[in-house]
Amino acid sequence: MPAIENVLFIVVDQWRGDTISFLGHPCVKTPNLDALCRDGVTFRNHYVQGAPCAPARASLLTGQYMMTHRVVQNGIPMDARHNNLAYELQRLGYDPALVGYTTTAQDPRTVPENDPRYRVAGGLMPGWTPVGRLDPAKRPYFDWLRQRGIEVPDPPEDIWLPADDSPTAPSRIATENSDTSYATEHGLAYLRGMQGTPWFLHLGYYRPHPPFIASAPYNTAHDPADTPAPTRAASSAAEAEQHPFLARYINMIGKGSFFQDGQGLCSEMSLEEIANMRAAYYGLIAEVDDHLGRVLDFLKASGQYDNTLIVFTSDHGEQLGDHHLLGKLGYFDESYHIPMVIRDPRDTADATRGTVVDAFTEAVDLMPTILDWLGAPAPRDCAGASLMPFVAGETPADWRTEVHWEFDFRPYFAAAGKPPPFGLSIDQCGMAVIRSADAKYVHFNALPPLFFDLEADPDQFENRAEDPAYTGRVLEYAQKMLNWRMRYAERTLTGYSASPEGLIKIA
Repeated sequence: MPAIENVLFIVVDQWRGDTISFLGHPCVKTPNLDALCRDGVTFRNHYVQGAPCAPARASLLTGQYMMTHRVVQNGIPMDARHNNLAYELQRLGYDPALVGYTTTAQDPRTVPENDPRYRVAGGLMPGWTPVGRLDPAKRPYFDWLRQRGIEVPDPPEDIWLPADDSPTAPSRIATENSDTSYATEHGLAYLRGMQGTPWFLHLGYYRPHPPFIASAPYNTAHDPADTPAPTRAASSAAEAEQHPFLARYINMIGKGSFFQDGQGLCSEMSLEEIANMRAAYYGLIAEVDDHLGRVLDFLKASGQYDNTLIVFTSDHGEQLGDHHLLGKLGYFDESYHIPMVIRDPRDTADATRGTVVDAFTEAVDLMPTILDWLGAPAPRDCAGASLMPFVAGETPADWRTEVHWEFDFRPYFAAAGKPPPFGLSIDQCGMAVIRSADAKYVHFNALPPLFFDLEADPDQFENRAEDPAYTGRVLEYAQKMLNWRMRYAERTLTGYSASPEGLIKIA
């Protein structure tokens, strides 16, 4: 291990796991990320454990499943008792720096009810030192623009309005003033000041999160005609027949959440509109990729590249028109399948550079992976396992054969005062998914389940939960899910016991 151990933890927002050119995407261009993939290990089947941002980031940064940390929606507070990656880094002597956000609401038992952090969807998770805040209201970014002499409109979000009426119009904000540039400038400023000192940087990017409009020249970096068509039923009505939950979102999600001043339902989008949207989304990815190149070039030029662990991932995915949906929600893979690349600078990783791991991995694995590289054990309350054996070319014994995620569809702050759907209580709005290579089971607290035969129906159009021919497999996967939940039930203190000799640790 080098004398100085640095970690660059890059977390982008809403980047689908299939949109990397290294993994064969037919349209998107990610040359700098591809270079990192060639110098590291890429995990093809990596999934996050919750959505949207707050649940996803809670799992990513605590190593816990949503059923344990219980940050079930944006704005839902995190219990102050939970451990997180920043706390573990502090115990190792690091001052963990953060560019971006964690979308974490504070425990109301520890701060006053009128704390200003409750006025946004989520503040900063305890333990992090912010060096470039980008909270949900984007106020630090807009202040940065004003400092650069940029006139910020009222409302400030209008900077993302299209510059003209063309379908592929650029954003009004120039790329050198974009929020992607903001994150990179703050990240580089931090890195310049830390040379010669061990550091940890969580470098967060807001993109390719909506609004789906890219600055020039990225707005024309991809031809809409080259974008892959969405995976969806012939009509939104036909898609909605699959399940009441799906019907609700198909008939509810509006364009205004994804396009500045958007009107109408997302499920009403034509193939041409989806192609234009995907081109813009890929353009936002291309912009982040260029800035990723800037950061990697700096590490190489400053001599830090070969003593820095680099991890690249996202908080969650994006439906992008698949199944007549936009956003991150529900039970389809597109919302939870995310990119993951690890570049270990040590000689022990040389044999695996450029390889792709097909095993199922989860966002809860990232905390134990980083701690493992730093020579520290993962805390018992962390549900994941280190991925460093894969980086060394080994497959751990008894590695998982399924991935898991959860979603909660209770009303949250954006729909305050509205009752939960389907006549349920907020505590009946849970959903959990277990997915293997050939099957997927979706369990609702108070709605009918779904079961997909992924070998016969990889795009998940046919629900087989009520098909007598699949009764045995439905039971098998329901039991698998129950076993998973029992194994990973809250266990912070279950490794201790009182005894005649006093407190002991037990295996």
